[in-house]
Amino acid sequence: MTAQNASIKVHHVTRVEGHGNIVVDIKNGKVETCEWRVPEAPRFFEAMVRGRHYSEVARITSRICGICAVGHTLASCKASENALGMRVSKQTDRLRRLLKHGENFDSHIVHVLFLVAPDLLGAPSVFPLVATHPDVVKKAVLLKKLGCDWASLVGGRSTHPTKVVPGGFAALPGNAYNPRMATEELKALKQMILDAVPMATDMYNVLLSVAGNIPNFTRETEYVALVDDAEYGLYDGKIGCLMPDGSREIVDVADYRSVTNEWVSPLSTAKHAKHNMASYMAGALARINNNYDQLHPEAKKVAEGLGFKAPCFNPYFNSVAQFIEVVHSAYMGVGYIDELLDMGLQDEKPVEPTKFGKGFGATEVPRGILFHEYEYDTDGFCTAGNCIIPTNQNHANIQEDMNKLVPEMISADKSEQEMELTLEMLVRAYDPCISCSTHYLDVTFKK
Repeated sequence: MTAQNASIKVHHVTRVEGHGNIVVDIKNGKVETCEWRVPEAPRFFEAMVRGRHYSEVARITSRICGICAVGHTLASCKASENALGMRVSKQTDRLRRLLKHGENFDSHIVHVLFLVAPDLLGAPSVFPLVATHPDVVKKAVLLKKLGCDWASLVGGRSTHPTKVVPGGFAALPGNAYNPRMATEELKALKQMILDAVPMATDMYNVLLSVAGNIPNFTRETEYVALVDDAEYGLYDGKIGCLMPDGSREIVDVADYRSVTNEWVSPLSTAKHAKHNMASYMAGALARINNNYDQLHPEAKKVAEGLGFKAPCFNPYFNSVAQFIEVVHSAYMGVGYIDELLDMGLQDEKPVEPTKFGKGFGATEVPRGILFHEYEYDTDGFCTAGNCIIPTNQNHANIQEDMNKLVPEMISADKSEQEMELTLEMLVRAYDPCISCSTHYLDVTFKK
């Protein structure tokens, strides 16, 4: 079937987290339906935290996502600390930044090398690549193991970390009982990261060899990400809203709702978001577009080698941006370990609350900027919560991309099969956590 008449119905896009559907109908060259649908059952974590003590909230909200559990824990703790007047130590700040880079490294390796690479290498999944590209798959697995070990050593475990608590850390890195042992654990982690750099270089060469298979598609949109004067926006900062003309608005995290402006789409159980335009993009591409000058020099070399130029308006290049961040996180991780070793680890207790009220926290997770907000009573129990997930901020942008992409594919006379793969690749490029983003339930009462 030619592009002039096509019916594309992808029930549950593969190689993404959660369930999302693509529905496109074309008759006589005219687009009759073009929809990105999210049918996932809604989840109510904001209700689950009500009535819970502040010491429990981050443990609960980390369960929003098994992939971004570190980021949810960090954003949750930051929001609680803001509400409770806790000021964490420099050691806690550096350990959290090190942990955040570990999560980014881990998740990006999975997405780029296990979920996106098959599309670029013409395979239906990673499993056929075991036979055709065994060395690539082996090194991808080793890099994934490093990411998991990295986050586990600092956070207690890579999924739903146990050591990060409001006010600090419950324990030092590794299976350590004192600062001396923790110091040795960090030294070992540093060497593991340095040993992995040659493997990452090999993956760069593989990505470079297939970069020509990335669809050539552009659509100017708004890019929203953390920006920080101190460094590349990942763990902390303000909200940067970069427009296609290069202008940028900076918004305090406390005013995050003025940026997200959630609204309900009839196609989705996840709310959509918009700010200055009909939609905006969050994620690695948004981060690099906002923070390119603050990338580590080695990451900039990778960006230049892959032909990445900021601002980039091709959403498929989000996967390229993720690989650039892999290199950035590796070198930043080594830098934070060196700083912690120079400081000398101390056995610190988490700080205690000094007030009770409303607080906000934001951090970047692999899929984009994440917001948590809580309010606590005078006994430290949560009375209200709100979480805005990166993927629900991206849903509208995916739809807008599809609205532009489908007519272009019709004009290029793509086959139905080509169109279906290109649309699936578009969704995968966003690396969505679809089930994490579903918060809306429409209830109709019949009398």
